[in-house]
Amino acid sequence: MVKILYFGTASISEAFLKDLYENKHELFCITMPDKPASRGQKLTPPAVKSFAINNNIEYIQPEKFTPEVVEIIKSFNADAGVAVAYGKLIPGSVFSAPKYKTFNIHFSLLPKYRGAAPVQYAVLNGEAETGVTAFYLEKTLDTGDIIIQEKYPIDIKDTSETLFNKLIPLGIEVMNKALSCFETGNFKALPQYGEASYAPVIKKEDGLINWNDKVKNIYNKIRAFYPWPSGYSIVSKGKLEGKRIKIIEAEIIEGSTVNEDYGYVYSIEKHKGFSVLCAKGKLLITKIQPENKPVMDAGAFILGGQIEKGDCLN
Repeated sequence: MVKILYFGTASISEAFLKDLYENKHELFCITMPDKPASRGQKLTPPAVKSFAINNNIEYIQPEKFTPEVVEIIKSFNADAGVAVAYGKLIPGSVFSAPKYKTFNIHFSLLPKYRGAAPVQYAVLNGEAETGVTAFYLEKTLDTGDIIIQEKYPIDIKDTSETLFNKLIPLGIEVMNKALSCFETGNFKALPQYGEASYAPVIKKEDGLINWNDKVKNIYNKIRAFYPWPSGYSIVSKGKLEGKRIKIIEAEIIEGSTVNEDYGYVYSIEKHKGFSVLCAKGKLLITKIQPENKPVMDAGAFILGGQIEKGDCLN
């Protein structure tokens, strides 16, 4: 059993906390304050707080790491700190407090994709593999020495959501291996090696599709930005002119033809959906979410005649 300071907030963090709890570690949680959510803007607790309450785990939700907060954290006398999707920079006085310092679980093969959205950018850039890295926290973002790093292949049909779901069990495995290293003392953390790349915070407008691009790049964007913010287009010609359509699923049906009329609906494919011309190639749209409507199969949507050959998406 290890005394662990656990830094986490999002739902993804809960799975790691649950594993630590089930492995009988002594835990003290640091999580973000409650935030307004949904249309009612009701204050909603983060997933880590809810798990801590339900399992009688001590926790705090500091707005800032004041001297008083730092002293509370230090008084726990932790053996190690573990951070998973906490959402805030942790000061050196806090991450260096545990006996074996604090390590972060990052969903990339560092130094590639440092930052907030490593999974999304790996999919966006068409990477064949990614992975999970356990590394020591430092004052600079995602630059610390690596304790353990494990690779994982990316399937061509993976979205950010499906890939996250695959990486969570691997991340838990990496976390436990790192903790075992501390207990045995049989390891040496190594500096990050290679060219660094970055994965900044994704904004809603990043989902806008530019049809003046290769079909593969557009396909990757749809995969990368599911479930949020989703790849989307604005209908500029047709019955739905001015309306936004989120593209949830698509298939590459042709990848080499150069098209000047990119963005135009090329064909209506019965029971399947509709194809759109890209600057290079064609994309078959198979699942969509029309503005203010639920997600639906594009094959069912075209039955209503809302999208027709010759319509245009921007």
